[in-house]
Amino acid sequence: MTSNFIDYVKINCVSGNGGAGSRHFRREKHVPNGGPDGGDGGRGGHIILRGNAQYWTLLHLKYQKHIKAQHGVAGEGGRRSGRQGEDHIIEVPLGTIAKDAETGEIMGEVTEDGQQIILLPGGRGGLGNWNFRNSTNQAPEYHQSGDPGQELWIILELKVLADVGLVGFPNAGKSTLLSSVSAAKPEIADYPFTTLTPNLGVVAYRNFKSFVMADIPGIIEGASEGKGLGLRFLRHIERNSILLFVVSADAENPIKEYKTLLKELKLYNPELLDKKRLLSISKIDLIDEKQMKKIKSKIPEDLPCVFFSAVTNQGIDELKDLIWENLER
Repeated sequence: MTSNFIDYVKINCVSGNGGAGSRHFRREKHVPNGGPDGGDGGRGGHIILRGNAQYWTLLHLKYQKHIKAQHGVAGEGGRRSGRQGEDHIIEVPLGTIAKDAETGEIMGEVTEDGQQIILLPGGRGGLGNWNFRNSTNQAPEYHQSGDPGQELWIILELKVLADVGLVGFPNAGKSTLLSSVSAAKPEIADYPFTTLTPNLGVVAYRNFKSFVMADIPGIIEGASEGKGLGLRFLRHIERNSILLFVVSADAENPIKEYKTLLKELKLYNPELLDKKRLLSISKIDLIDEKQMKKIKSKIPEDLPCVFFSAVTNQGIDELKDLIWENLER
């Protein structure tokens, strides 16, 4: 089944040409010295990126490879300016980054609803001959042509925006946690890589407060080198305020798994280690008190940690409290 979650598209954008100025002279029966009255050409249309909180994927752009704005209209006599070309607005979800496909240079990032970024400005409209009149040249014959628009291949890349990003190996219990604390319904099964796209859920907290949690598809050792789902979803972790590492209690060595995850993030982008990190041990309904104490003894003292079970809801409130406390900081 093809996923509707598209987080990468490459599109060809062309802004509009500016309209030419007019070379026109006033000709009326009772105005013998009418003089120049050529109007200016209209500006070409811009290519504009606009954030839309109602979108969550770039699916609507998947098959729209060529985007063009309108050209400006030429000026006319009577000092009438030409109409501006209509801008082409590209609606994108929050967290979308635009890059020059050839150089990789970041052109802009949309993080707020309604935020607009002009990716390619339209060509400037030309001046009509009315603008060039003076005391020594009262009947200028020349005018300006409009400037051409710009053309560029642009990459749009979506990085999911969330307060908390769930980081963990496949089948660590991330999707189960998200489904238990929010209304999100991610696919849950007992085989690896059940989650193939990021899932977002709004988690209700005390006194009508809430925060957004993102379930990032499972990472495996070597993900930074392209193994498993590779780098495709690691970039979504960059846009989360807090990283919540989810490690299964029945893992052979939970703390070793945490360190492996940390290593993969560092190899992908060392700046990710500057984010606030929390550790959660899931599936504690599968272990006894003795095993729990053994795991606790190996957890670094400076690493906040909560043990929980999404099945029995044990430790869920403590986990929410810990997340909220760190978000407030």
